[in-house]
Amino acid sequence: MIEYGNPDIRELRFARFRSRAEARSEQWIDVEVSLELEKGSEAPEEIVELGALIVCTRRGDIVEIVPQDEGRDCEYQFTEQEKAQLRTYYEQEVRPTVENMR
Repeated sequence: MIEYGNPDIRELRFARFRSRAEARSEQWIDVEVSLELEKGSEAPEEIVELGALIVCTRRGDIVEIVPQDEGRDCEYQFTEQEKAQLRTYYEQEVRPTVENMR
């Protein structure tokens, strides 16, 4: 994770994902993802409940992946490796459901 304004980077590894997809509009689908970290991987102290919001088009294409704390935006961003883990999960587990929401 990368904190805005801080040069230090903390690379997280995710062990488990749970998600819920919901149509936000005619154009967007929000996928809220609960994250469980691998043993030895620790989120920053300030984060109480780490999650992610994956914003997708109705076709299922990812537009944005943002970290959340307790379901709200936070002062962090995911690294490219963390986003890659989330993209892999999304493509394998969530995208078929999103594509059926059309």
